[in-house]
Amino acid sequence: MPNPKKRHSSCKRGQRRSHDALTATGVSTCPQCGEPKRPHYVCPSCGTYKGRTVIKKDEAI
Repeated sequence: MPNPKKRHSSCKRGQRRSHDALTATGVSTCPQCGEPKRPHYVCPSCGTYKGRTVIKKDEAI
């Protein structure tokens, strides 16, 4: 099996890794309570999705 003759420079390593960066997840606001939530997910603070109550949350908490 052939082996590489020379070591790759740090510039070439950086060019290869340029597409490996993680992107931040999208955040939208809940129209009911205004808290930040993930898009297309149930709001964790009020439990609504598309204007309907999906999860009943206790008001005492």
